[in-house]
Amino acid sequence: MRLTQAQARRVILAAQGIGRDRDRPVGMRQLSSTITRLGQFQIDSVNVLARAHLMPMYTRFGAYDTSLLTRAAEQAPRRLFEFWGHAASLIDVELYPALQFRREAAYAETWGQMRALIDAHPEIADTMVAMVRERGPATARDLDLGEQRQKDNWGWNWSMAKTALEWLYWCGRVTVAGRNTQFERVYDLPERVIPQSSLDAAACWIDAPPATHDALTRQAHVTLVRRAAQALGVATARCLRDYFRTAQAPTKAAITELVRTGELLPVEVDDLNEATWIWHEARRPRTIKATTLVSPFDSLIFERKRLAGFFNIDYTIGIYTPKEQRTHGYYVYLLLIDETYAARVDLKADRATGTLVIQSAWLEPDSGLPHSRVVSELAAELRRLADWLGLPDIHVVGKGDLAPDLARHLVVGQ
Repeated sequence: MRLTQAQARRVILAAQGIGRDRDRPVGMRQLSSTITRLGQFQIDSVNVLARAHLMPMYTRFGAYDTSLLTRAAEQAPRRLFEFWGHAASLIDVELYPALQFRREAAYAETWGQMRALIDAHPEIADTMVAMVRERGPATARDLDLGEQRQKDNWGWNWSMAKTALEWLYWCGRVTVAGRNTQFERVYDLPERVIPQSSLDAAACWIDAPPATHDALTRQAHVTLVRRAAQALGVATARCLRDYFRTAQAPTKAAITELVRTGELLPVEVDDLNEATWIWHEARRPRTIKATTLVSPFDSLIFERKRLAGFFNIDYTIGIYTPKEQRTHGYYVYLLLIDETYAARVDLKADRATGTLVIQSAWLEPDSGLPHSRVVSELAAELRRLADWLGLPDIHVVGKGDLAPDLARHLVVGQ
């Protein structure tokens, strides 16, 4: 099978649920189908515009009630649980058993402050589990052990309680019941959070003989790579490995197995000199019609080399770059118009004044779309975003080659 770059892009976008009607009502059915489609919503603490895990549903469906996501993650019957997927993520609870190998590897892989504490005070783990069991859902501050901490620490200045709880969370002895208004993790016991069916499926790992354990680990990687392939549509080995951050060797073995079963089909993509596969049930639409903003932590753009290879765009978020070295801004969103990334904008929600601030707006030089169309569609999308966020005003600061015309268009359109 051979695909042009344009055909591959359309498969990728369709697999991610891009191109659907963004004005229809959104309920739990749409959220549930998106959880199944994507497998995870990445979490990030930066709240300059909106929490990262809230944006993928907006990108695909437009304005929606974010309490749907909270219900799915924090109320029974849970559809999501928090753990390490691509990064810290809300993950489809059906994948809880497949990530048992990651929980079992916690001690071997932990390092630094966490490893030092567990080695020096192994008893603290049982102490914290007992405290969680007795108290119920609690933050690290709720369970603080009262030690004195240095105030001038340049890095994470975690308490012993926080450090121990994070290790226990990693190895699965506690889990996350939700987040409080300060976005702190609220810890609880897995049996009070994770559905029993998922716990039972993971329990077969416990005390399994080596041969069984190895077989379970191989099958877990097949499951994760399968879900990655479904979510990506067209992908290289690097893309499939990156989606859930699986190791190279077991990912390669999982790809081989999925090729054997016919779930992954080899495909050649024009101008892409890497082995590539297409998911056997991937849709191949003739066109994609969409105008939407894509957040930096959206699974559509997890892997930046993939973004460059299929969409010919070099993208850096900005938050990890020193201010003087940033080209486009701090927290930069991409504007997707149909099958093309047409612009990038640095956005901020000034909640005190009720203003959506466009700190910069830049045209993608290779998009091939008319400047006037990009301005018009970006302005409409920014109004939609501002309405969803409850921000009555929009202000363009003025940086970027799109900014002057965008500011004029927004004023005229009011």
